[in-house]
Amino acid sequence: MDDIPASKKIWMLSEKIFPILNDFNTPCSHEGPFTKSEFEQVCSYMKKSSLQDLLQQLVINKIEKRLRDEIVPEFWSYFKKLEDTNKGSKHFFNAVKALYDNYRQLEGIISRLELFRQSADVVKVPYEEKNVQDALKLILKATLFAQMHVDYQSVTMNFYETALKMEDLDESNSEGKCIVCDQDNVGCYCMHMFQETNRKLGEMNLLEPLIGQTLTNLCYNYIYSHIQKTCKDNYDSFIVSLEKWLHSVVLVWLRKIYYFDKSIPLEESMLTFEKKLVNYLYNCYTKIRIDQLFNIVIEYPESLPALEDIRLCLPRTDLKSLLTKKLQKAMETRLLHPGVSTMDILTAYVATIKSLKILDPFGLLLETVTYPIHQYLRSREDTVRCVVSSLTEEGPNDLAEELNRSEPVDENTPINDEDENWESWTPDPVDAVPCKKSPKEQISNRRNVDIITMLVNIYGSKELFVNEYRTLLADRLLSQDTFDTEKEIRYLELLKLRFGDSHLHFCEVMLKDIAESKRINQRIKDTAEYRESTPLATMIVSQQFWPPFKEEKLELHAEVAKQMESFTKAFETLKGSRTLCWKNHLGVVNIEVELNDRVVNLAVSPVHATVMMHFQDKNIWELEELSKIMHCPPTVLRRKIGFWLSHGILTETSQDVFAVLEETENRNAVPEDFYVEEFESESAMASAKDQKEEELQNIWSYIIGMLMNLDSLSLERIHHMLKMFAFQGPTTECSQSELKIFLDRRVRERHLVYANGLYKLPK
Repeated sequence: MDDIPASKKIWMLSEKIFPILNDFNTPCSHEGPFTKSEFEQVCSYMKKSSLQDLLQQLVINKIEKRLRDEIVPEFWSYFKKLEDTNKGSKHFFNAVKALYDNYRQLEGIISRLELFRQSADVVKVPYEEKNVQDALKLILKATLFAQMHVDYQSVTMNFYETALKMEDLDESNSEGKCIVCDQDNVGCYCMHMFQETNRKLGEMNLLEPLIGQTLTNLCYNYIYSHIQKTCKDNYDSFIVSLEKWLHSVVLVWLRKIYYFDKSIPLEESMLTFEKKLVNYLYNCYTKIRIDQLFNIVIEYPESLPALEDIRLCLPRTDLKSLLTKKLQKAMETRLLHPGVSTMDILTAYVATIKSLKILDPFGLLLETVTYPIHQYLRSREDTVRCVVSSLTEEGPNDLAEELNRSEPVDENTPINDEDENWESWTPDPVDAVPCKKSPKEQISNRRNVDIITMLVNIYGSKELFVNEYRTLLADRLLSQDTFDTEKEIRYLELLKLRFGDSHLHFCEVMLKDIAESKRINQRIKDTAEYRESTPLATMIVSQQFWPPFKEEKLELHAEVAKQMESFTKAFETLKGSRTLCWKNHLGVVNIEVELNDRVVNLAVSPVHATVMMHFQDKNIWELEELSKIMHCPPTVLRRKIGFWLSHGILTETSQDVFAVLEETENRNAVPEDFYVEEFESESAMASAKDQKEEELQNIWSYIIGMLMNLDSLSLERIHHMLKMFAFQGPTTECSQSELKIFLDRRVRERHLVYANGLYKLPK
């Protein structure tokens, strides 16, 4: 060896110290077969020749080449071989083990390089790292990710998901067996395999770079599935228990993993994870509850705990706009369509008001979400009737309970400006529904909002509800066969607290009419001159205070007509110049029908009773003949007779010929072309459309008088004058658009002339 040149001898010693330089594939050992003097000789020569940096770079280049060509491809080969990712736990463990073994071999080379750097006074560190150990970790990480396998996350996800399920007692096998190897937990090696994998990755500084995003995605998916399973069809409160579960299971499991990560302090990494996962838990839980919100609202008050959870989560998640959009969409698709009855919509609307008051006591969210419901309810013709019926019906319902509240809501209470701190005032958010009211009025409405007030505000007028109640009250009073008004007086007093005495004055008069009728009936029956062959209880009403009645022609049976005439004479004697105008088709008749084999007792309308009284006179009637006697159209009379056919009292012997059915064994089915009209379903009042038309006809005389005096008037002027003079009492105020339709119809009928925006009478 003495004949070998010095430079070659030093190179051979360098290869001996750093075997990786000779391109051999033999494994590198931690203790090479070189002496201390040989090592010092190499260091001295390199330092003297200023080649120490070059030697360091050669070693680093060889390490990079080996990582690039052998070690890293071997690591990723474990993922390429894998076809079933669900069986990847063992493969990932083996891949990390192989990578770690190779890393330890390279770490031996790096240790020698560090000794060389110290002896040869090498200053420069590869890639400007703190030391060559860090440089090795950097090279390993860079090479690893440069050749990353496309499906590696699915394998690592499966490995850590299995480990997380082992940590979660609710997911693990309750029989004390491992969910991976199905062995007893005492002799199971799986948890040790999991810990060893994390230790090796942490030692190579690959824990966060290689599996950090996988762990985050896994935690997100695991939290989401756990919340879904917990909250499905269950509206209890879960946010506290979920947060406790997150800290006791998921974060504890993550701490066991990041315990091996030496690149960042454990508490710092756990604090970051905790903030991220708690925030995701709240967002995920809130979104799931928002998806269920329509059902939560419908199930109120049983779903109150879930609403409280949403109220707590909304300030932390900034998902109020999502809640608004999704709830509005759910309302439109599941509630606001013709397949849902108006009463069901009102029930859901009341539940929505109560639920959203919990989520947002100030009322802005309520105002925004219920806007489409307002628009839809306004388009339904029976909304007002359903509201009024619910307010005054017996049995438990939300509107009746609201009406029974002891404290009436006074919408006219002014806002005290001194209570408003203008410095703390904040505008409505951009997603709020635009409102034409002033900010002060909006604040007042939201403060005093209650269910009945919101229902009234749908139409913006109390008169509409009062008139509907007046019609409903008239129906109830006329459909009873007694003079008992105690229940109706109670409802009236409650409504007066809500709508005021002046609006319900006409209803008060109607109830007084019933009490007065009872007194007059008793006085007439007590007179000696009055004889009663047919029992008669008369309801005497003041026509100008009652809503319009349904008009039908009916000639009563002579026996009843005679009794009514006798009652009229007694009334005229009692009241002097006043008389009675009978409504023959209105009222209730308690009738007893005796047949050969049975007796039938029914409460029917006067027209039904009249039909049966005529059959008492004669057993067989032709439809046309009976129609002429009763002054009732044949088509209408045929429907009325259908009522008696349905009860098996009459039968149709031939076309339009009817007879009394004395024996039940001869009873036949009702013919298919008969529409059986139930007495209870009939209303004594005129329809809303007929009432509106009558009101328009009543104001026609006012319009003629105005045009005769003022020659020509614009639509606005006519409407303004009608508001001052014609729209008084219980009539519903006619809008300008409705008035225009009415006037245009009069123009088409040539009762008016329209020119240059003015209406005038034709000459």
